[in-house]
Amino acid sequence: MIYKNDPDLLRGFLEDTSNIQTGHTPGVYFPETSGEVASLFTDRPPAVGSYVVAGNGTGTTGGRIPFGDHVISMEKLDRIGEPVPQEDGTALLTVGPGALLEDIQNKTGSAGWLYPPDPTEKLCFVGSTIANNSSGARTYKYGPTRNHIARLVVVLPSGDTLDLPRGKYRAGPDGRFRLDLPIAGPLDFERPRYTMPRTSKHNAGYYSAPDMDLADLFIGSEGTLGVIVEADLRLVPAPEKIIACMVYFRALDDLFRFVEKAKSREGGVRPTALELFDANSLEFLRGVYPDTPADTAGALFFEQETTASEEDGTLEAWFELMESCNAMTDESWVALDGREQRAMKAFRHELPVQVNEWLARQSETKISTDMAVPDDAFPELFHYYREVCRSHGFRYIIFGHIGNAHVHLNILPSNHEEFVTAKALYEGFVDKALELGGTLSAEHGIGKLKVDYLARMFGEEGVREMLRVKKTFDPGLLLNIGNLIPKDYYRTE
Repeated sequence: MIYKNDPDLLRGFLEDTSNIQTGHTPGVYFPETSGEVASLFTDRPPAVGSYVVAGNGTGTTGGRIPFGDHVISMEKLDRIGEPVPQEDGTALLTVGPGALLEDIQNKTGSAGWLYPPDPTEKLCFVGSTIANNSSGARTYKYGPTRNHIARLVVVLPSGDTLDLPRGKYRAGPDGRFRLDLPIAGPLDFERPRYTMPRTSKHNAGYYSAPDMDLADLFIGSEGTLGVIVEADLRLVPAPEKIIACMVYFRALDDLFRFVEKAKSREGGVRPTALELFDANSLEFLRGVYPDTPADTAGALFFEQETTASEEDGTLEAWFELMESCNAMTDESWVALDGREQRAMKAFRHELPVQVNEWLARQSETKISTDMAVPDDAFPELFHYYREVCRSHGFRYIIFGHIGNAHVHLNILPSNHEEFVTAKALYEGFVDKALELGGTLSAEHGIGKLKVDYLARMFGEEGVREMLRVKKTFDPGLLLNIGNLIPKDYYRTE
């Protein structure tokens, strides 16, 4: 077991993209096998009170930041196996939690397979994407990470190793799981009884559904129930061809109508992704890409998988849809080959770069939302965001996954007064999304930043139900304390 406590090295484990700056840790463990992970619990050193599991520092909610905890780094558990074709036309790939998502996608792509989850940050550890049920642009077609996990191996805080192929453990008709483990002994617990939101993306709290698979409890649990040490990823055949387009609109009503028709597959279109860039987002991009059309209300990026024989027909269907919705067809950007699609990807990913460069010249950080709502409620949430920002004179952008009724509002304060005001308004954004039947977090999770908002969504009893599940697997409260469940609830249970 590798253990390090060099101050220079430790500093690297006290940060992610959440801007939390008060973390501290005595040291970091670097297990190289699942057995070494288990030994951190069964042979826990007397000086160790609790652990935080660390991914690669790409998270936005402070989940890996320790506050006196020792850190378990997963970077040595980075094995990537070979795709194994299955009878149903898919393939399975066995990976360690420290494998980089970018390396997995490169390896599967070169072998003719696709691992669909595509969060924007490709340097994340795949174990973190599972623990956070990550999603991205392709989630519109393929769903989040949960849909592509065929098996998990999890080390529990008892030291037990739990092998979870799909179907091995399911909730009974009474909603209870029953299993008998070598070290922990018999475990009997009920899934949380709360109702999940009516959204196509959701990443806040423990998953719960009738007849649910136990693997789904660990997916999205943010490392609070156990340490993922291995996973079988389900792959699909890579598409033969992809059509991508950035289409501009002069009127928001036309843009929203285009989205509605695309989602209903009008005219035979079948989008893989539907992404929004509002007018303010395009203004940022225009600084680097001056040919970006002016006088636009917004733009949509869409992508569709197709074949060489169907490509022309697919393009025609999209152009007909664009014309029917008054899109700026002549000014829009169509990418049909890999080179052009890489250029379009660089254009899309330039937005956060430009925002961060602008923020670096200011004295404050951004206030960002991650809520999603049911499809029919999206226009109301979108207009609410705009009205609030305009009434306070904020600089802001709205962009993201409009296909899933999930966009990010970024308020960009130019001074401390604006930051304080925007931070206070965040609660109103949460309440508005929940009022519309939405979720507190669609993809980034809760971590430590949003933990105090969870009861607004599930109620205090819902949070207590999560804590009871947590204590079933971690009665000694050894793992990722402070993530997901507010610390105050530990003191009152």
